[in-house]
Amino acid sequence: MADPCDEPIFQTRITPHRSLDAGGFRLLLAIFAGCCVTSSIPFVVLGAWPVAGFLGLDLALLYGAFRLSFRAARAYEDVIVTPVELSVARVSAGGRRKEWRFSPGFVRLERQELDEYGVTRLDLVSRGRRVEVAAALGPQARADFARDLSGALAQARRGPRFS
Repeated sequence: MADPCDEPIFQTRITPHRSLDAGGFRLLLAIFAGCCVTSSIPFVVLGAWPVAGFLGLDLALLYGAFRLSFRAARAYEDVIVTPVELSVARVSAGGRRKEWRFSPGFVRLERQELDEYGVTRLDLVSRGRRVEVAAALGPQARADFARDLSGALAQARRGPRFS
């Protein structure tokens, strides 16, 4: 039987939002390439062939920008609350991992809010250490995350359930 102290009360993975998936990216790139080819034909016919090269450069820059964006989207943040520990693990797009561990009884969740925008920042504070969490979320999702995490911390402070 599993130890109740090791059972997660709250567990989530936060990833950066991307509104365009790989299929949408290919479609966008194909449409943009078609527009570039179509608009460069009259310039090539008139002898202004360098315009076609610059349109090709635009296409390459668009491709590069989206590849960088998709690479950055590989980053994530794991937050796990058990009755004895709160752990935050942040993994960068390059695979570098940083971890922070807190005792749920001594950690405080601080939020910064703006009336017109919502929750702008969430920090875990304990014994002089401050770690920002859920930075990749939007204001409403960050508020929902803060509500869920606060509830999990309150449950962890009550201790493990053995029955």
